[in-house]
Amino acid sequence: MRTVIFDLDGTLADTSGDLIAAANVCFCDLGLGDLLDPATDAATAFRGGRAMLRLGFSRAGQGDEAEVERAFPRFLDHYGAHIDVHTQVYPGALEALEVLRQAGYALGVCTNKPEGLAETLLTRLGVRDLFGALIGADTLPTRKPDAAPYRAAVTRAGGILAQSYLLGDTETDRETARAAGVPSALVTFGPTGRGVEALAPEGLLDHYDDLAALTRRLIG
Repeated sequence: MRTVIFDLDGTLADTSGDLIAAANVCFCDLGLGDLLDPATDAATAFRGGRAMLRLGFSRAGQGDEAEVERAFPRFLDHYGAHIDVHTQVYPGALEALEVLRQAGYALGVCTNKPEGLAETLLTRLGVRDLFGALIGADTLPTRKPDAAPYRAAVTRAGGILAQSYLLGDTETDRETARAAGVPSALVTFGPTGRGVEALAPEGLLDHYDDLAALTRRLIG
């Protein structure tokens, strides 16, 4: 089957508000206050929990990697308990996914969010049943940009690698697709806007209304 694999954070859903809130809880626990801002630090949020912790600690003039690792379990605990307070699926995504499914495409998710958290979030957002596969950061021994998680997502969704592509939002997604030898498309409605064009993906997605046309162009 022709297959589309989706990143989660910053691609299917805007998760930045809940991610930043969880990181700020870690900083507040240490008496540092809210070091990250939901409006200006969303791009860092989409790079993961450790990236947010590093940024916040650097603003406080502290935080070596050991401190980041000490704070990370607290981040995961709070995020898991408040995973869908602010998070929303991007406009048009649900309808676009249904269009692809009705057209016979297989769908999967490949994310660097831990699999359990991704499973919970997709279920709460009401979209888990749309995907035939979910590969998280801890599903396999490696994570994106290694190609193995992407290949596993395609296989578990029932597709074949040569007729697949990855829709994401960051350089990690671009490099994952390159490592797997497949096209990539990047969304332009994230924090960096059309700046992702500099990563030279095979496609750009301005709105989910355009997903079906983009998919036909990339994999037929």
